Order: sequence, then structure tokens, then C-alpha cells
Amino acid sequence: MIGDRRDSGLTRKDCGSGVPTLPRSRITTTIAIGVFLGCVLGFFYPVDVFVSWPPFHDPITFSNSEVIFSSCKSSERINMLKSEYITASERNTELKKQIRELTKKLQLAEQRNDNAEKQVLVLGEQQKASHFSTVKVIPDDSINPKLAKILEKVTLKRELIVILASSSVKDMFEVWFTSIKRVGITNYLVYALDDEIAGFCKSNDVHVYKRDPDELDETFKSIARIEGNHEVSGLKFRILREFLQMGYSVLLSDVDVVYIQNPFDHLYRDSDVECMTDGHDNMTAYGYNDVFDEPKMGWARYAHTMRIWVYNSGFFYIRPTMPSIELFDRVTRRLSSMNAWDEAVFNEELFYPSHPGYVGLHASRRIMDYYMFMNSKVLFKTVRKDAKLRKLKPVIVHMTYHPDKLQRMKAVVDYYVNGKQDALNAFPDGSDW
Repeated sequence: MIGDRRDSGLTRKDCGSGVPTLPRSRITTTIAIGVFLGCVLGFFYPVDVFVSWPPFHDPITFSNSEVIFSSCKSSERINMLKSEYITASERNTELKKQIRELTKKLQLAEQRNDNAEKQVLVLGEQQKASHFSTVKVIPDDSINPKLAKILEKVTLKRELIVILASSSVKDMFEVWFTSIKRVGITNYLVYALDDEIAGFCKSNDVHVYKRDPDELDETFKSIARIEGNHEVSGLKFRILREFLQMGYSVLLSDVDVVYIQNPFDHLYRDSDVECMTDGHDNMTAYGYNDVFDEPKMGWARYAHTMRIWVYNSGFFYIRPTMPSIELFDRVTRRLSSMNAWDEAVFNEELFYPSHPGYVGLHASRRIMDYYMFMNSKVLFKTVRKDAKLRKLKPVIVHMTYHPDKLQRMKAVVDYYVNGKQDALNAFPDGSDW
């Protein structure tokens, strides 16, 4: 019976391998079920099922090179941040310092402004300033209404030439106003010191002003008795003060001046006072360092001093400022109380600095070009003997160094105006006495 029993193939060998085989129908069914389940899961979980997760790395499994590289990058970043922090801190400190400095300057400026406002409120106390533009005079025509009406007609840009003239200098005065007219200058005024010169001006169509007799005080009444130029020069500071009070800039001229060009075309107008010089070269005109030698002092025997030749008080341009008015007041006060030369007093007040017992004048000043605004020493001692300098055309020539003024004035006109090349040759460098 046993030999006749059938095992349905369960003990049958496949190809002699000894591995039992499943029926093909079961394999097919298993594959179909797997595919079906995959489709169902793919339909309901399309992302989660198919996303591939990165493999987990245990830090212990990192290579040594990866650890070192990461450490270096972190260190460099930390150092960079530290450097940026230090730079920012330094910049912040510098900005704080600048802010403190600006705050101090602002506080100082406000304090000065406050002080200036307080000073303006102080009545009867004259304040000084270092620059003319801050202390200009407010024009006041009530000082001399009659003169004010004349000035409105004859001035240009509120500036003019002013000359004081009397009949004692009539001949020189004629040369003076003839040269003025020849150049074409119209903004000038003759301040007549007597009736004769006033009538002479009117007959020659020259701008003139003379005070009425009822306006004269004892000082002006004495003008008719004045013969010397120094006395007239001393009086001019008092007279010119009125022009400044009315707000006019004045180019003061002595009578012994010959005009070759219009001086208003050659002024700088950057100072309270702009003067011609008595100097005759760069050193004497513009200043130089003069060494004083005292041998008994041994090692300290040499002392340096600053020297400059004086401004000429017979030809200067002055602006209507408080320092200018104060200059005239100081000079007038000293000349009225002592016997002194007006030019010396004029320069002392301009130059002397403040010191114990004395408050200096805060006036700005400029020296004119000594070849353009030429004194007679420069002309007769230097210019006429130099071929190149002879070709220069000065603005004015002032006969400051020679007593024979009229003759030399006429010679200057002949040389520069009439073209006579030998007109200056007959005169000595200096004077005969």
C-alpha cells in the first residue's frame, strides 16, 4: 500500500536539488498582492513612502579632517567678529569725542554771541572789533545837512576825494584840480578854508564846500590866520570826521599831489585805513627785521626789532567805521593839547599796541604800492634814473620830500602828461637845504 501511495508532489525533488517548490499559482498571487498594496500606499502616501531619508551619522564616525575644517571655520568667524567689534568700538569712541568737541564749540559760540548782545546794550561804552565790517557807522546826515546835500550829488558809490585848501596854496591847488579834471575824476570835493579859494573854485567849476560864518566856532574862525601846512593838516582830522559820520569813505589828499590815473581804480578797500608810504623800497615801505646790537650783553647781544617807515597822513583812504572815527578823535585830542607833528601822532595811534596804562586802537591798515602811489623821493632818487622804472605810469605823485613843490609838480605833469623826457633832469635828488 505504501508503494502505491501518492504524495501530491511534496516530496518530489526538482532537478535533483532537494529544495521543495511551491506551486506557480501561489507565487503569482503573492506578487499580485504586493503590487496591489504598493499601489494603494502610493496613492494615499505619495511623499512619505518614497522620500529617501539621509543616513544617520554618528558624530563619533566623522573623519578627523571634517572635524578640523569645521573648527577652523568657526575660529576664523569668531576672530572676524571680534575685529569688527573692536573697529566699531573705536569708531564709536571717536564719534563721541567729536560730538563733545562740537558741543564745546557750540557752547562757546553761544556764549560769545550772548556777550556781544550784552555789550551792545551797554550805553556810553565804546566797543572795539578786530575787523571793520563788524563796526560800520550808521550814516547820520543830521551831522551837517548842507554838506550832506552836496555829497549826494558829487559822490560815487559813497566815496570821494577830499582836499582842504586855502588861498595861501592857490598856485599848487590849480595844478591839483587841473590834474583831477584831466584824469576824469568827478567824485571830489574841495573844503574851502577861506572865501578867496571858495570863489576861485566856483569860477573854475570845481566842486567846493565852505562853512557858513554862523556855523564856525573859535577853532574854525582861526583858519583864516593859518599859513603853515602842518596847522591845516592838524585841523583836517576834525573836519573829516563829519564825512565818516555821514557814512562816506574818504580819500584824503594834500594839495601837493599830481594825479596821473584815477586812484579809485587801484584801491583794495579791505582795511579801515589804506595809506601811501614815506618808504622808498620794499624794506622801508613794507617793513623789515632790524637787528639791534648791544655787545656788553655777550651771548644775548643781538635783539631783533621790527621797523617800518611811516604812513603818509597827506594821502590816505579811510572807511566809515568806528575804529576810523576813534583814530580821528585820538589824533585831534592829542594835537589840540600838545605841539606835535600830525603825521607822527597819526602813525603812533595806528601802531602802538595796548600796554599797561594804554589801550591800543583796533584799526586794520594797508600800505599802498609805493610805485603806484609814489612819493617824490622814489621818483627823483630812483625811478627817473632807471630805464625800466621810467616806463611805469604811477597813479599819483606826492611831493612829500621836497620844499620846491610847485616847480616839481609842473615837471611831473610835463614828464607823465606832456611827454617831455627831460622834464625831471634839472632837479637834485634832495633839496638845496
